[in-house]
Amino acid sequence: MSIRVLIVEDSPIALTILKRILTSSSEIEIVGTARTGVEALAILDNIQPDVICTDFFMPHMDGLELTSKIMTSNPRPILVISGSVQEDDSQRIFQLLEAGAVDVCPKPLTGFDSDNEAFKQSLINKVKVLSGVRVFKRKQSQSRSRSRPNRSSSRAHHAVDSISPRCRPKILAIGASTGGPIALQELLMRLPRDFPLPVVCVQHISLGFLEGLIEWLGTNCQLQVQIAEAGQRPEPGRVYFPPERQHLKIDAHGRFVHSDDPPVDSHCPSVTTTFLSIAKFYGRRSMGVLLTGMGRDGAVGMKAIAEAGGLTIAQDEATSVVFGMPKEAIALGAAHHILPIQNIAPTVLTLIQTQ
Repeated sequence: MSIRVLIVEDSPIALTILKRILTSSSEIEIVGTARTGVEALAILDNIQPDVICTDFFMPHMDGLELTSKIMTSNPRPILVISGSVQEDDSQRIFQLLEAGAVDVCPKPLTGFDSDNEAFKQSLINKVKVLSGVRVFKRKQSQSRSRSRPNRSSSRAHHAVDSISPRCRPKILAIGASTGGPIALQELLMRLPRDFPLPVVCVQHISLGFLEGLIEWLGTNCQLQVQIAEAGQRPEPGRVYFPPERQHLKIDAHGRFVHSDDPPVDSHCPSVTTTFLSIAKFYGRRSMGVLLTGMGRDGAVGMKAIAEAGGLTIAQDEATSVVFGMPKEAIALGAAHHILPIQNIAPTVLTLIQTQ
C-alpha cells in the first residue's frame, strides 16, 4: 500500500523537484499539492494523506500556523522542508516541532539539486519513517509546562529502588534522533541551573540545523548549550553537542576530541561513538540516556555504559515518536530504567541525590 503524501510548497520549481524525488519511490504516492496553508487545509479531509511535507515560509498561512491547525484538528505526521536555519528564523523553525511537526529536512538556499542522490534518499527515508509515526491531537491552548514535576513520582522511585547503589555519576550522556528535539527540550528544561554534571548530547539532525537547535534549546532551559570545543573539559551545568559531521569523544585526559572517523550505524556524529568513549573514561561514574529515534545508534554504546557500571535510562515506547533506538538498547539488556520522557529528568535528579 502506497504512502499518501501531501506537498505544501509555494515555489513551482521546488514543488516540481519534490514531486520528482518522492514519486521515484514506488512506495510513495503524491495525493495532493498546495501553495499555501489555506489551500492545504481546504483539501486535507478529501485526500487523507499519511504524511504532509510543508515549507515554512509561505504567503497567507505559513508552515507554523498550518502545523498548529492540523495538529489541533486532524493530526498527521508533518515533515518541515525549509532552508537551513538562519540566525533570524531559528526560533520559528523549531517552534514547528513544538507545534507538532515530527522532523525537519533542509532545502538548500540555492534550490533543490535533483541529482543529489544523498538528499533524495534522505527525503524518501524520512517520509517512510514518518508514515509509521503516531501523532496525537493537541489542544489549541496547549503549551509546554516548564515546571518540574514532583520528584516523589512513584514511577521514578520504583526505578531507583530496582537497582543496587552505585557511585555518583560525573557526566550525563544523551542520544536522540527522530522526535529528539522535543524530547531533549522536555528533559533539559527540567534540570536546574545548578545541575552538578556536564551533559553531552548527540542528536541526529539534518545538516544546517544544529546551530538553530542549540539556540532554541538554550532559550528553553536553564543550562548553557553549546558546541563542544576540541581540547575542552566538560563542565557541570553545561550542555555540549558535537559539531556537524564529526564524532565527539572523550580522550584519556577527559577532554573533548572531534573525530572524522567513518559513520557508525550510518551516523556521524554517532551516539554509540560518544557513549563508548564516555564509558571508557568515566566507567561507573557515567550515566547514559537514549531517547526516541529510528535505527539502533546508541544501543551498543549504552550497553558499554551499563557494563562499565554506569546508570542507563531508555525512553519508553508510549512517549517515543519512533521507538527504534531505545527498543534496541532494551533488547540488549542495556537499560536499567525504561521511563516516559516526563519522568527521565526527575529520575536523573533523584539518582544523583541518592548516590
